[in-house]
Amino acid sequence: MAAGGVGGYFGARLQQAGHEVVFFARGKHLEALRTRGLRVKSPLGDAQLEVRVVADPAQAGVADVVLFAVKLWDTERAAESIRPLLAGGGVVIPFQNGVESIARLKKILPEKAVMGGAAYIATRIGEPGVIVHTGPIARLRFGVTHATQRAAAEAFLAACRGAKIDTELADDIERVLWEKFVLLVAISATTALARTTIGVVRGDAEMRWMLEAVMRETWTLGRKLGVALADDQVEKTLAQADAFTPDMRASMAADLEAGGRLEAPWLSGAVARMSRDAGLDAPVNRTVFAALKPFVDGSQSQAR
Repeated sequence: MAAGGVGGYFGARLQQAGHEVVFFARGKHLEALRTRGLRVKSPLGDAQLEVRVVADPAQAGVADVVLFAVKLWDTERAAESIRPLLAGGGVVIPFQNGVESIARLKKILPEKAVMGGAAYIATRIGEPGVIVHTGPIARLRFGVTHATQRAAAEAFLAACRGAKIDTELADDIERVLWEKFVLLVAISATTALARTTIGVVRGDAEMRWMLEAVMRETWTLGRKLGVALADDQVEKTLAQADAFTPDMRASMAADLEAGGRLEAPWLSGAVARMSRDAGLDAPVNRTVFAALKPFVDGSQSQAR
């Protein structure tokens, strides 16, 4: 849920390994998947698959595992729609950006059904029915939030490894999510706000300062909330950013350029909001969110 860049890619790899996978899609992507199948273009191997795809999850029966990978603004609507899939006792693993998905899903779905997860992959829908994967990384990390999920987690780990997916069952999924969050918020903030690539950002003194400042505010918030982030997490995260290819930019930067909706309210916006609630200040993230706010709802909001 759904068959976008993340769900489409990892769902395809699981189906290639012999697992029964149902994809959920809508619009032109749905029709393309029905008529032409799912095509994956990837440096790790291309694929062309006939797939089972539906628009309404209620038509799919029950599931052992739901890979939940919708855009953050669709979280509540999509969560309501997958209730029937969990009727048999299955679990849902959110592979979304941000750090609030577990809490948001638990407000709608059974608490014992909601796990935590993080995806590390650069993918997009190249055209309806086609998932384009760029770069060598295609990794999933996930973890339990309740002891009753252990068997399901281990079964999913085995399924992913059998599909040759780089996968880790993490002991502390909250820390994993925040480690990614420190990086993602910074990359998204800088490449979107400056409308440029990470190579330009890290090569300019002022933009690199902003990159680090966004990271440090996010790290400070996580530590304030009790997350076990390392003392040198910001330095480690800067090293990660320095290792990216120079032409890399966050998906939010691409969404902004295309006039699409932005996940900024759950990235820099979330750091600003949660910092305020925790008695902290996050002036750089607050400024980033303020600057992007006119574009959050897509190109239609710019005309107001």
